[in-house]
Amino acid sequence: MKRILTLTIAALLGFTTMNAQDGYDDAQHEVALSYGAMSTTQWLNVFETIVNNFVGARYENERIFGPLSVEYFYHAKKWLGVGGTFVYGSNTQDIVKYDSEIDGYKQVGDITRNYFTLMPAVKFDWLRKKYFGLYSKAAFGATLREETATSYDTTKYTSKHDYMVHINWHTTLIGIEAGGSYLRGFVEAGVGEQGTVLGGLRYKF
Repeated sequence: MKRILTLTIAALLGFTTMNAQDGYDDAQHEVALSYGAMSTTQWLNVFETIVNNFVGARYENERIFGPLSVEYFYHAKKWLGVGGTFVYGSNTQDIVKYDSEIDGYKQVGDITRNYFTLMPAVKFDWLRKKYFGLYSKAAFGATLREETATSYDTTKYTSKHDYMVHINWHTTLIGIEAGGSYLRGFVEAGVGEQGTVLGGLRYKF
């Protein structure tokens, strides 16, 4: 099995080398829209929730949106694209507290976090065919986190807003795209703010 895998990888690399310069069109620009799962900020929120639970706070009923990404690349060369990526994500959780009168937890507020990420990026097209392509990409930038914590009971309602900026990044180890010469679907596997796995549509012009 190991020998077959080695031969398969060697054949793929050889095929890629022979065909990497066979451009399937003359498009220099591309835009893409994608949706992923397990982003950097989602993992960060998991760790924050664990720590908060240890110090007394308790969160339940998490609702997650994103990461939703929009990206643009300009191809200075057929195999090299330079551009940028914008990513949006959010999550909302209920804040609960133990109530001895009901012998259980009741909601006393909620917390919402919005993440806005902007990253310059590069894309490497290892294989460019008319209806199929393989690529990798890397991005590095920053995230603005907007956090709104709301506390309420039967007598009062308060809301607190906080903002924080932190460094963020994304690396796509392998991306696969297929479709027409200009409009294609794609899936990617990697790690970072766009998600561990993601999929979407790409348009070249």
